[in-house]
Amino acid sequence: MALCGPRRRFSAMLDRPNPSSNKTRVAALTADPEFEQLLRTTFGGNAQIDLNLVVGTLAESTSKLDLASPTVVIVDFDASRTEELTALQRLAAQLNGNPPLIAVTNSFDAAVARKLVQMRISDFLVKPVPAIELVRACARAAQNPSASVGGDRDAQIYSFLPAAGGVGVTTLAIQTALMLLGDKANRTSTCLVDLDFQHGAVADYLDLEPRLDLNEIEPRPERLDRQLLEVMISKHVSGLSVIAAPNRPAEMRSFDPLVVTRLLDLVSVNFDYVVIDTPRTWFGWTDDVLRGSNKLYIVSEMTVPGLKLAKRLLAVIRERLGEGPSTQVIVNRFEQSVFAPGLRRADIEKAFGNALAGVVPNNYRLVREAIDRGIPLEEVKAGNNVTAQLKKLIIPQPAKAVKNSAVKTKETRSLFWAR
Repeated sequence: MALCGPRRRFSAMLDRPNPSSNKTRVAALTADPEFEQLLRTTFGGNAQIDLNLVVGTLAESTSKLDLASPTVVIVDFDASRTEELTALQRLAAQLNGNPPLIAVTNSFDAAVARKLVQMRISDFLVKPVPAIELVRACARAAQNPSASVGGDRDAQIYSFLPAAGGVGVTTLAIQTALMLLGDKANRTSTCLVDLDFQHGAVADYLDLEPRLDLNEIEPRPERLDRQLLEVMISKHVSGLSVIAAPNRPAEMRSFDPLVVTRLLDLVSVNFDYVVIDTPRTWFGWTDDVLRGSNKLYIVSEMTVPGLKLAKRLLAVIRERLGEGPSTQVIVNRFEQSVFAPGLRRADIEKAFGNALAGVVPNNYRLVREAIDRGIPLEEVKAGNNVTAQLKKLIIPQPAKAVKNSAVKTKETRSLFWAR
């Protein structure tokens, strides 16, 4: 009796039936007797659903699947076998998202997740699969066939990494996100993600309640979907979406990289711009986050130790990531008096060369007031020097028309599939 409800809901939710009939068609393949029984029980007894079930391994039986006009395709595969992954990759390329493909496996780790994201399948499930979860996955895939785990929509991702503590990286990340969000007339979907789970301050700076429940998603990261993500997003009055967890100063919170990978993959699919406040401490997922960024900014301040740390960090990132993201240095709280001793801009330019994105002026009173009130700098003082300079560094300036020049396509990088 418990399965009748999901079957009815599934047939009612799907709006892509076979045009030649009034039935919803599900093509499925499995070599697992228990999963075979689940498929037959869940879909086989419903008159509105036409189940085409092939029993066999994916590597040997893909050709037996009826792919003429199914609403959704479900394949059960062994992720530990190379030939199974290869067969899944071929099938995903053949379907190209239409009809949507759902992968089911009995083993799951970060390596498998990366491969599935690269294939851009619609969804994946880990056995044992409750009937209702299978139904929901099919309904989501059918209702939005263009969506995938990797996403057809690539967000522009800006990551900020501090060279030292207290350099103002959170302030720069927040102001960047607000600038990318745009005004009400030119609003884009923008999400600010605080990955400093121990000392993160984004929510405090914006006077928001952090809603990311890591204890909820850590046991089974694959459960995180758009619906659950929506519950964990905090909304600022500006319209900015913020993902932040309650910080735990006394805990060193190190998670399975899959938790962060799944979270950011989902965010990158659902927003135009993603801004990441990255902690100084290096975790198992840090390489993936940095490599997946379109722009990576190392933030330092105007001190000799700070600049040295930034230069070392820049060298380490280039060594670890190779031809990875565009990495530049921002020197924050820049001050220079013509006749005062100490560092000058020429010294900074000499130290970093082309890797220097620029400097942001020091305006302590303005920044402190914005933080205390939980509002953007522009609301404290419109046209202030910090925002004006940051805009020059971050926001792409309109390119001047060049006669007979080739038109370049916009370069994007999906967060984790382009590894």
